[in-house]
Amino acid sequence: MSYQFDWSVIPENWELFWEGAQMTVYLTVMTMALALVGGLVLALLRLSPSRPVRDATTAFVELFRATPLLLQLYWFFYVLPATFGVGLSPELSALVGLTLNVSAFNSETFRAGIVSIRSGQVDAGLALGMTRAQVMRRVVLPQAVWRVLPPLASTWVSLFKDTSLVSTIAVADLSYNALLVRTRSYRVLEVLTALALMYLVLAYPQAKLTDWLYRTFRVEE
Repeated sequence: MSYQFDWSVIPENWELFWEGAQMTVYLTVMTMALALVGGLVLALLRLSPSRPVRDATTAFVELFRATPLLLQLYWFFYVLPATFGVGLSPELSALVGLTLNVSAFNSETFRAGIVSIRSGQVDAGLALGMTRAQVMRRVVLPQAVWRVLPPLASTWVSLFKDTSLVSTIAVADLSYNALLVRTRSYRVLEVLTALALMYLVLAYPQAKLTDWLYRTFRVEE
């Protein structure tokens, strides 16, 4: 017996898909906004002249870079309240987990951009009477920001797709709501195909923008 397709399940549940897409975009935007600040702070701490500060920051960054994002989300949602009595909502657990994870990756992007600036420019700024903080703010960071835009854009695209993991802790994102429709309708093929197409339509323009940023802001020494 051949499979009988029924695509009507998609328009019939468009509100759930729309609400899920809004949550996915919200988590992506909020996470990246917070992780840009967090990543820059972590990068500056890793470049600190203080050895204990560098070591502590490195341990933090490597912890979140070397462990699965899914495990981190589970930890904030399940382990934190069970062990320390700190209960977070699914949405807040997702935002905290995503932000710390992406901040760790952004920190390495920012650090690479900062150290890519030639030391001669730093020495020139110091010779002009600037403090190291002024050299960082006026000379190094303005150049580093343009250099890190393309890799940050790549991180954004990855983050947009990785938000689907929050469905495992009951956050009503696009994936969670799609799986909810699948469970209710038993239309597995139709729902999962539509879900893949939705992610493609939303993520493809972002990926092409990233390609444009790489072409536009590539560094030629």
